[in-house]
Amino acid sequence: MTTTVAIAYASGYGHTARQARAVATGAASVAGVRADLRDIQVLDDALWQALAEADAIIFGTPTYMGSQSAAFQTFAEASVKVWSQMGWRDKIGAAFTNSAGVNGDKLNTLTSLAVFAAQHGMHWVSLGLPPGWLYTSGGTPEDLNRLGGFLGAMAQSPSDLGPEAAPPDADLRTAEHLGRRVAETALRFALGRSPQAVA
Repeated sequence: MTTTVAIAYASGYGHTARQARAVATGAASVAGVRADLRDIQVLDDALWQALAEADAIIFGTPTYMGSQSAAFQTFAEASVKVWSQMGWRDKIGAAFTNSAGVNGDKLNTLTSLAVFAAQHGMHWVSLGLPPGWLYTSGGTPEDLNRLGGFLGAMAQSPSDLGPEAAPPDADLRTAEHLGRRVAETALRFALGRSPQAVA
């Protein structure tokens, strides 16, 4: 039995796509889990089918002007057909975001994504890491969760650096952690629903 974690993301300039690949790497590192990267800017039947078949969906979007991108919002609104049938109910959900600003109001984006998942009846998985970097005087920019988020994985990409150079390694490792955490949670849920576990 294979558990599938879909990473449903939008990316404007490539930075969030790089973060999405890190999330997928983390998810795929868990034995018995398959990671499925999906660009939600292509709203076709293959996308909706893949998300329907996934055990978990990790949503990703850049933070623009303090909220998710217009491309992601288009996807969210297009999911109303799925919502009307509660097609994602009881799937595992989580999220990540990236912005040029260190803060950039990324928490607002993650909160919006958590509400979106809740409207679909999904079970939310937090980042599950303590804050790093400036939280203590001994912290460094290389710490996991250096931006101090809890609801999901945050990344920061300077506006004058391309996706080949940003987000930094610490943020990509944080994204990998999220992918791995969601994969482990999805696997536990899948095993709990198996006939052997029920018996």
